[in-house]
Amino acid sequence: MKIYDKFYINGAWVEPVGRGTIDATCASTEEVVTRIPEGVKEDADRAVAAARAAFDSWSQTPVAERAEILEKIAAGMEARRNDVALAIATEVGMPLKMANMIQASLPIGAAKTYAEMLKTYQFEEQVGTSLVVREAIGVVAAITPWNFPINQIMLKVAPALAAGCTVVLKPSEVAPSTAFILAEVLHEVGLPPGVFNLVTGYGPVVGEVLAAHPEVDMVSFTGSTRAGRRVAEVAAQTVKRVALELGGKSPHVILEDADLEKAVKAGVNECYLNSGQACIAPSRMLVPESRYEEAVKFAKDAAETFTVGDPIAGNVKLGPVISAIQRERIRNLIKKGVEEGARLVTGGADAPEGLDKGFYVKPTVFADVNNDMTIAREEIFGPVLAIIPFKDEADAVRIANDTIYGLGGNVWAGTKEHGIEVAKKIRTGQISVNGGRYNPLAPFGGYKQSGLGREAGKFGLEEFLEVKSLQL
Repeated sequence: MKIYDKFYINGAWVEPVGRGTIDATCASTEEVVTRIPEGVKEDADRAVAAARAAFDSWSQTPVAERAEILEKIAAGMEARRNDVALAIATEVGMPLKMANMIQASLPIGAAKTYAEMLKTYQFEEQVGTSLVVREAIGVVAAITPWNFPINQIMLKVAPALAAGCTVVLKPSEVAPSTAFILAEVLHEVGLPPGVFNLVTGYGPVVGEVLAAHPEVDMVSFTGSTRAGRRVAEVAAQTVKRVALELGGKSPHVILEDADLEKAVKAGVNECYLNSGQACIAPSRMLVPESRYEEAVKFAKDAAETFTVGDPIAGNVKLGPVISAIQRERIRNLIKKGVEEGARLVTGGADAPEGLDKGFYVKPTVFADVNNDMTIAREEIFGPVLAIIPFKDEADAVRIANDTIYGLGGNVWAGTKEHGIEVAKKIRTGQISVNGGRYNPLAPFGGYKQSGLGREAGKFGLEEFLEVKSLQL
């Protein structure tokens, strides 16, 4: 078992004020594999004080120096790539090879992106008789989730540091190891004391202290919509900036002229990525009535290629979900789908054969779903796909937009132009056309109750900047 018994505050590993601990489990064995400190208010206050004291100096550090440090961070994370991948496979459950390829790579790319961006980004511009200056917003509280833990951390920490902000990080207590690996890297590269601080604990304690703290200038939160509402409510008392990246119920719209088999297979693959534990998972597949049963068959065939098992030792496509609580929630939603009249095509609520230990869920497909069913309304965060028929393109757009969320989505069409035409009608923060790949320079964030603000690229940097006008 890996034991982390200190917080990283003001450039040093320090004893927590709180004496409690929190255990994180291995998703495939259910055994405790990581133990971290349970932070209390005083721990969070110490971290904020360190970040506040470091801000004036760090915010005035030459841009070239900040870029150099980000390059060193990228190199440091590259050196720890295997450690990161193993931690993800263990705590989150993503198969090891995929964790190395995706979860360990994305944060390295983010650090490199912002290092490169600093070389050309214009922090000042002349607007008429005014000089418009972009300055670091101040102390940032970064509160991050467990599904893509180090990626979500780096999408906040890298642009915040690039902007000249100082940071207090509270990672998810369910998958905490990669946050400690990052802190070790930041210490090794010589980041000045107080610029980055790490405190672990529970959201209602440490998270709320950070969101409410008068010395915190901004909260950047990624997590559930329910928790995001609470963060915004608490942060509003001090009128600080709030960036929220929340839940989703993304549509995967397959138009009449699309390559049906290719589009269905792509949708199943994306829906099941990380065992469905992705906020942008396209968990609603919208298919023309005229091709519905054909699509259902393709989805069944694709889902049944997903081998389930040990994410570390096994050569599998689908690992476990992260916890017993999450597993039971997913299984209950599968049962709810059956109760509400959806047709269970493959999968189901029972444990996969031979996998009674570990938080495993069968890859599941439902047909005959209408958009009023619970499985079409709620974010399941598991390997569960709902296939919904539509009459025509207007009906497809109506169904796609009939949700409180607006984070991600896909459109598949016979031509790129046709796909773009329909994609523009769907109210979501990002949408891929005919399998367009994720672009780390493009803005990431949501409409409606999927959040506020944007991460990644130039847009992610500007979340951490204030705008000042000098009238000349």
